Amino acid sequence: MGVLSQDGSGSKTQANVPHKSGQSRCSECRRVVFVSLITFLTMPYGFAPAAQQAAPTYYPSREKWEQRKPTDLGMDEGLLTQAVEWAKAQETNWPEVLAEKAPAFGRQLGPLPGRRSDMNGIILRHGYIVAEFGDTAAVDPTYSVAKSYLSALLGLTIDRGMIRSITDPVVNTVKDGGYESSHNAKITWEHHARQTSEWEGTLFGKAHSFLGARELREPGTYLEYNDVRINRLSLSLLQLWKRPLPEVLKTEIMDPIGASDTWVYHGYDNSDVVVDGKIMKSVPGGTRWGGGLWISTRDQARFGYLMLCRGKWNDRQILSESWVKQATTRGGPSDLDYGYLWWLNSKGQTWPGAPKTSFAALGAGSNTIWVDPEHNLVVVWRWHSGTGDEFFKRILRSLQTGKER
Repeated sequence: MGVLSQDGSGSKTQANVPHKSGQSRCSECRRVVFVSLITFLTMPYGFAPAAQQAAPTYYPSREKWEQRKPTDLGMDEGLLTQAVEWAKAQETNWPEVLAEKAPAFGRQLGPLPGRRSDMNGIILRHGYIVAEFGDTAAVDPTYSVAKSYLSALLGLTIDRGMIRSITDPVVNTVKDGGYESSHNAKITWEHHARQTSEWEGTLFGKAHSFLGARELREPGTYLEYNDVRINRLSLSLLQLWKRPLPEVLKTEIMDPIGASDTWVYHGYDNSDVVVDGKIMKSVPGGTRWGGGLWISTRDQARFGYLMLCRGKWNDRQILSESWVKQATTRGGPSDLDYGYLWWLNSKGQTWPGAPKTSFAALGAGSNTIWVDPEHNLVVVWRWHSGTGDEFFKRILRSLQTGKER
């Protein structure tokens, strides 16, 4: 075995070692080769010896989240501190009283908090907290970041076999009248996930054309960032689960990853529907008209870390690895770098200073969960201005060449 014979433990090197009295060169060679072969065969197949293997993945418990010095994880502490100080100066221009912004979106349907929190953020490397600023326990609306949570629920629905395939027409499994027209009957789950459904209708008092009248396109041919159509996806998932989606999100995803009990997912005042004879509230994919997912930065970081770990938490595969890969792969007819309700960087244009493999959940007010698998980073940054690219570049600059861990 060439590798073994070159590293000081193989027969080629050992053949030059003086032999003991009465022991032939051939018998000594056979003994060395045999020991080397046993050593090789007892190694985990295809892996380096245990001492050279990567450390086990760290998962924070519900009660404790370890903090590590940046230098312990291959980061320059001074440069990371500079990045955080820069970020803290980039406050959003969104009003502190979110209700002041609501009139721009039309009649409000759901609740809004009295005031939002100030800018805050958290940086994870290999799952450990290396930086944190502001009140990361504050519970705030996260606007369209909620769409990425709906993506996870869609993936879970497919993983459980409740939907045969993401390319199935929704009408095959949802029989509430929302997909009976010849136009809507063509809509697949993938069209909803790509925001190319072109669903036609009115839901909870809001028409699909609320952004402005235009000619409908064929489902799957045109991307429009449209909350009515995303709310239709949410309602369709509710019809399949026959349980309120906040309850599904809690029991199947958020509790298993150790999230707090502080987050809440609000519906609209008029979004009660009857499912299997029971009244349930459908929830929106954002906070355009109030309501939506209200959650802390720390809980968002856990969700981002779940995606970084390809759907796995401890010894449980919460979301299939195949779903995480699909959800963060570009597709559809648009030039937008978009997956299944996740924003991507595959063309290097969304965040030019970041790896093309990075992706994010984004919401109004610059609510951001940014995931960088290449460098094992998760960044949650809320109520900031700009795209985040400059902050990410500064964080990446703090990584010390040759000290990756």
